[in-house]
Amino acid sequence: MAIEVFNRYENKYLMDTKAFYGIYNRLTEYMDLDAYNQDDKFYSISNLYYDTPQHSLIRTSLSKPKYREKLRIRAYGVPEPDAKVYLELKKKVFGLVNKRRTSLRLGEAYEFVRTGRPPAFREGMNKQVIAEIEYFLSRYELVPMTYLAYDRIAMFAKDGRDLRITFDTNIRSRRHDLALEAGDYGEQLMEKGQWLMEVKAEKTVPVWLSRLLSELSMYRTGFSKYGNEYKKSIRYAGKVPELYRAGGSDGDTMDRMERTQMERERILL
Repeated sequence: MAIEVFNRYENKYLMDTKAFYGIYNRLTEYMDLDAYNQDDKFYSISNLYYDTPQHSLIRTSLSKPKYREKLRIRAYGVPEPDAKVYLELKKKVFGLVNKRRTSLRLGEAYEFVRTGRPPAFREGMNKQVIAEIEYFLSRYELVPMTYLAYDRIAMFAKDGRDLRITFDTNIRSRRHDLALEAGDYGEQLMEKGQWLMEVKAEKTVPVWLSRLLSELSMYRTGFSKYGNEYKKSIRYAGKVPELYRAGGSDGDTMDRMERTQMERERILL
C-alpha cells in the first residue's frame, strides 16, 4: 500500500547538470533508485494546485509564516479520466512538512474539491484524510489555479526508508487547460539544464550526507515550484505568454506538447 501520511523535513538545492551528475554518482554508494527509476529513466509527476481566486494560499506561503498549507491533485504521468490519483493536503509547521493524501479516481477528486462533498467511501480510501480535506475545503473557496509537471529521479537510503532524495527537472507549468488528463505540456519554470534536488528526512540527515553536501559546496535554497510559478505569473501580468492566458488553438497546444516531449528526450540523452 502506498504511504498516505508523511512527516519529514525537506531541504532544497538548485544545481546545473554537471553538479547533478557530481552528486548523483556519489549518492549511488549509499542509496538505491526508486522502483519507477530502475531502468535509469525518469518518471513524470503532474499536479493541479488549488487556491482562492485571490491566491490566498500561495501568498500566505510566500510570506513564510510558521504554518502554511496547500491542496493539490497529483498523478503519475498523464492520467485517464477514471485513473487513480492522489488528493493531497500539504502543511508545513515550524519547518516540519506534513503531507496527508488519499487515493481517488480523477473525477472523484475534481468533484470533491468543487463541491466540498466527499465521495462515497470504498476500500483504498483513507477516511481520516478525507475528513481533514473536507474540513479544509469548508474554510476556503477554491478553484483550480495552476498545473505543474516535472520529470523525476528518486532515491532511497539503502539502510532504511527514512531518507529520500529526489531530483526534478524539465519543470513546466500552465494556467489554462487546467485538467490533468489534458497533457503534460507547459511553460518552462527554470532554465534548461537546471535541477531541483530535495532532501527529505524524517529526522536529521546522516553524517555522510552532510559531509558530501559540504564537500560539493551545495547550499540550501527556499525554491518552491508553485511559489515561483506564481511569482512568474505576476511578472507576466502585463505581457502574458500563451500558456498563461485562457484559450489557444488546438494546433498550438499540440505544438507545445511536441516541444515538451522533445525537451524531455534531449535531457535523457
